[in-house]
Amino acid sequence: MSTILPVGDSLPNPSAAMLQRLQAVSSKPLNPSPLAMPASTSTTLDVDSTLPQPSDAPASLELSGRIISATCYTPYTIGYRKDNDAAKTGNDTWEITTRRGLSTLHDTLKHLASKQSGWEHTLVGWTGEIKQLSTDAETHPQQHMQSSRMAQVGNPVPEIAGSSARPNPAMLHRTKSYVAPSSAPVFSGNTNRMTMKGDYSKPPEEQKATVNAELRKELEMVLEEKGGEAGWDKIKPVWLGDEVEGGLPLVDMERWTKYAEKVLWPTFHYIVPQTFSPAEGSTLEERAWWRDYLRFNNAFANSIVEIYKPGDIIWVHDYHLLVLPEILRQRIGRDIYIGMFIHAPWPSSEIFKILSRRKPLIEGMLASNMVCFQSETYKEHFVSCCKRILGFNESFDAKGNVTGVDTYGAHCGVSVNPIGLDLQKVKAAINQPGVLENMEKIKKGYGDKKIIVGRDRLDGVRGVLQKLRAFQRFLENNPEWVERVVLIQVTSSSYLAESASIEVQVSDLISKINGKYGSINHTPVQHYPQYLQPQEYFALLRVADLGMFTSVRDGMNTASLEYIICQDKNLAPIIVSEFTGTAESLPNAIIVNPTNTSQVADQIVRCLEFSAEERRAQYDKLANYVTTHTAQTWNANFLRSLFIELQHDKDHPITPALDSHSFLSAYNSSRKRLFMFDYDGTLTPIVQDPQMAIPADRVVRTLKLLAAQPDNEVWIISGRDQDFLSQWLGHIEELGLSAEHGCFLRYPRQTNWQNLAAMMDMTWQKVAIEVFTKYTEKTAGSFVECKDIAVTWHYRRAELGLGRHMSALCRAEMIATLASWDVEVMDGKANLEVRPRALNKGEIVRKLITSNPDFVFCAGDDRTDEDMFHVLGGPEASGIKNVFSVTVGASSKVTKADWHLLEPGDVVDAAGLCMGIVDPRDVGISQGTEGCNGDKN
Repeated sequence: MSTILPVGDSLPNPSAAMLQRLQAVSSKPLNPSPLAMPASTSTTLDVDSTLPQPSDAPASLELSGRIISATCYTPYTIGYRKDNDAAKTGNDTWEITTRRGLSTLHDTLKHLASKQSGWEHTLVGWTGEIKQLSTDAETHPQQHMQSSRMAQVGNPVPEIAGSSARPNPAMLHRTKSYVAPSSAPVFSGNTNRMTMKGDYSKPPEEQKATVNAELRKELEMVLEEKGGEAGWDKIKPVWLGDEVEGGLPLVDMERWTKYAEKVLWPTFHYIVPQTFSPAEGSTLEERAWWRDYLRFNNAFANSIVEIYKPGDIIWVHDYHLLVLPEILRQRIGRDIYIGMFIHAPWPSSEIFKILSRRKPLIEGMLASNMVCFQSETYKEHFVSCCKRILGFNESFDAKGNVTGVDTYGAHCGVSVNPIGLDLQKVKAAINQPGVLENMEKIKKGYGDKKIIVGRDRLDGVRGVLQKLRAFQRFLENNPEWVERVVLIQVTSSSYLAESASIEVQVSDLISKINGKYGSINHTPVQHYPQYLQPQEYFALLRVADLGMFTSVRDGMNTASLEYIICQDKNLAPIIVSEFTGTAESLPNAIIVNPTNTSQVADQIVRCLEFSAEERRAQYDKLANYVTTHTAQTWNANFLRSLFIELQHDKDHPITPALDSHSFLSAYNSSRKRLFMFDYDGTLTPIVQDPQMAIPADRVVRTLKLLAAQPDNEVWIISGRDQDFLSQWLGHIEELGLSAEHGCFLRYPRQTNWQNLAAMMDMTWQKVAIEVFTKYTEKTAGSFVECKDIAVTWHYRRAELGLGRHMSALCRAEMIATLASWDVEVMDGKANLEVRPRALNKGEIVRKLITSNPDFVFCAGDDRTDEDMFHVLGGPEASGIKNVFSVTVGASSKVTKADWHLLEPGDVVDAAGLCMGIVDPRDVGISQGTEGCNGDKN
């Protein structure tokens, strides 16, 4: 086996020609940059000891002491250099480089991987796009392996290759170093060597290689060893693609994140679909993106299942993996422990409702034991989405604080836990000699001018244009400051289509400001469209007199936290947008609306004129927050909150969503099948007027096709009376019907109804009607329905609070009044029903399974259907090979069913899947199922 040789970990000697590069790409006036980048050495940091240990959790949880973190990407970008004559030379190599854009998250999770943490940690992440590199690619031996740069968390990694390119070749070195910095530990096949080389910016036509199983195994070994050297415990890469001859192709890899980056990310940042280009917003493309999104999440589930052990905690991160919790419950079962953290901002329900896949996305998240957000606002927005889209209510603690989402008596915890920085690492980075030298050069270059600093990605949500307009208004209103202040704005490219347009607008506005307020000796706005090295970046933050972080929409802007740490000497104030998660964490900062140009301009003046006492007072409060809410604190708080939820959920197990792949495979392999469906709330939605709940044409056609199959027996087991079922479904001769919860039966291919209650004492009906009538008079909108056997009181038209209150009173009185009769009072969905105790849906199921089917599917949505699930979970059904008992509703609904589906449309889809009406790819089945209908992929 090949080995990896150690490589020096010193940081690079940065280029001294930065000024020439910037001047070469810009026609705007530019002062000489005082920045240069000397070498420095990284520092090893200690681990915070306050992290809760596995033994701190309740013993009943039986934790394994292992945490599996699922993040979109591994901590490394990967390149593959294939030698055409590798069999002789052994020069096929993997090249691994620290990934930019997610270092705050990865630095935080690395604390869980340390030996001092007390936990065994595995990071599961996608490899990302693997670039095939040319064998004669340019090498850059001075590029660094490990960057201490703390980038923002919760945003997609920009794809520079797809962005608007700089016209001047002088900028290519910077661009390539971001896509994947070229210095890399290189694993060499047979020569037992490690080199530092690479070029990740080759055009797409060169990315035609495939990676076979042997090479993938080789990379996993490289990641394990290199990750271990960097402080990781274990790293498990997720492989994506359609296997072809020779392995997985290294092309079209961006497809796997298109739904997340082109649909979810813009929507979460309030860029609604109407603003997409026609191609990106088309229904067909979004459908393909959604299928890839499901495959992406399924691939993560496959990798996690391979390493999962009972008692493991699975921590899922961000919007790329929203449906992963539900898939894991399908694969592993109810008892799995799942926490989810959303790093991105969460939009209001009115914005989120725009998404066509809104329900499966939220349902996938609610399969977690706890969902955590960056701010209280984002938490409230999520709870509102659950209420308005799924109809659930929030749950409260004794103090009236929202603790989660109440889903039919169960609970999915929802909490707030803002992410923090690795404080020791940042402090070590900002005190390196290179940073101090750069600070002196900046001070010398700008003299006594006040320096305002901004660092943003160049897209519509980072607020660069708004910031520039506010700075322009500031200069316009305060001419005395024109020669005394400079705005240094650093920008990085964005993958969004609008980035090129915004870049033009920014350039034009900067030219306008510099043209009006600048001179031959002074340029008010210094724009650096590039990625700064750590020594440059931290030096800039340390010398600033004001930091402006004014995104129009953002999650946790960690650059603002870094700024506060860097200001321990200068004590400069900070302006933060109210539309970021950071604003709630830093209430003592200057909070502004970035679209209010005059307000921001006024606050710039105020901050620049702060007295020393004001600067000290503000800084002390900000520093206190940043130094106490660190990466270690974030880990500890999340685990402690999760422990509480896990203990609660022990008594309220979560029901996994129906595993479509297993369901379809079982259907195709069986020879005698029994389908049983409830009607209201299962095949049709609950409506205000029960008589309006007529079956849609799609429902009727699907049932008719399903019942027409010679190996299928299909029944509707409903609380409806015979007249209703005969009117709307009686024409399907092959369909069996059961009315009034099993009181009446009509067998397939028969026309007569059997009355199973013909010999029972029905004198209780008159008494029940009298009690129901009494409460009807007290409850506006309620009414009594008298069936042949059962008597039902409906209050779904009544005011919700009044209906529930009167229902509780009515139920108690009815039970007392009818105590001498053998009847039961059943709670339904916005109704109460009285019926004979001896007749229920469970008895019908007992009768039907005596035909000895080898496949049973039973779906229902309310309390009356639990009788069916009880029978199917008991000894009478133990000999049936495949039983799928499915409740319709939330995953945390208290039920005896083994599976759940969210709404009636999903039940119809399940039946349609068996008949080939529904494409398996639309429900996450990407690999062809033996004998299944529909395309194989």
